[in-house]
Amino acid sequence: MRMGNRWSVGLAILLAMSAVAGAQGRSSAGNASSGKGDLQVYFVDVEGGQSTLFVMPSGESLLVDTGNPGGRDAARIVAVCKLAGVTRIDTLLVTHYHTDHVGGLPEVAKMIPVGRFIDHGVNRQTEGAEGNATVAVYDAYQKVLADTHAEHLTVKPGDVLPVKGMHVEVVSADGEVIAKPLAAGGEQNPACASSPEKEAENSENDRSIGMVLTFGKLRILDMGDLTWAKERGLMCPVDKLGKVDVYVVSHHGLDRSGSPAFVDAIAPRVAIEDNGPHKGGAPSTYETIEGTSRLKDIWQLHTAEVPGAKNVAESRIANLPATPASPDAANYIKLTGRADGSFSVTNGRTGATVDYPAK
Repeated sequence: MRMGNRWSVGLAILLAMSAVAGAQGRSSAGNASSGKGDLQVYFVDVEGGQSTLFVMPSGESLLVDTGNPGGRDAARIVAVCKLAGVTRIDTLLVTHYHTDHVGGLPEVAKMIPVGRFIDHGVNRQTEGAEGNATVAVYDAYQKVLADTHAEHLTVKPGDVLPVKGMHVEVVSADGEVIAKPLAAGGEQNPACASSPEKEAENSENDRSIGMVLTFGKLRILDMGDLTWAKERGLMCPVDKLGKVDVYVVSHHGLDRSGSPAFVDAIAPRVAIEDNGPHKGGAPSTYETIEGTSRLKDIWQLHTAEVPGAKNVAESRIANLPATPASPDAANYIKLTGRADGSFSVTNGRTGATVDYPAK
């Protein structure tokens, strides 16, 4: 098959590596079991969008978002599924209806079976150029729902996702947040007084599904693109979430999310940023995360190439700037989580792994 674009090299590598996963045993759900009792999390390179694959020890899978339309991102997602031994996406969750999060969904659904779809409800962003694009991808998603026999759920803050092997609690959805703190939260947040406030965007970003994903003692936070203004309801005056081990950096690292009041309170040990070469990775976001009390590392899917960008060491970046001699290889970042709260992060470009002990 001829693929005349720069991402074909990395995709071909992923597809070749999937033969290893294909040799693994299958669980009753039709997915490969890790056999180790570990949680496997793959951050797929969709170049400034989001797509994150969670594979529980049983082999059950949860895919959060599907990147952009056009075929490139869907192919990358399916290649990572094959690498992980996933032959069926048990649950596909859409955080919100912007193109870089749900655009690839119809293509993914044609390439791999999906058992259940989850979202926050109807789209309400319909005006302007971004609104027109949002309506188009939302309508395409609705057609997939109409054409399949998959289960479809709409969630609200406080709901727990019907997935096995991991506790996933919704903390934001459709512009609302949880009313009461989680068990790990409840403390007054001193950072609120000095943290600037911003107006809501009145966009789909404001309506993002945010989740705390708990595997044993390991806590992972993914807020989609929830905006600075909407975060505040989770953090001020009381921190409703508590500290986390892993922070999936909100909104690709743009400065429209991730306020100091929010990031200081969750105090992540590791932050993983779904940025692209020309999207996300704002210097102020980097500085806010870097200044938190428990941080060990920030990981990036891409070197941020926008003017003034700050980047971590190359060893913590999955994809370096592409050149004609070295095209974009679509490298992923993989997190392996353990029930005792320890975890490791692997750079798909180098194969090197960093271990983080239990706290």
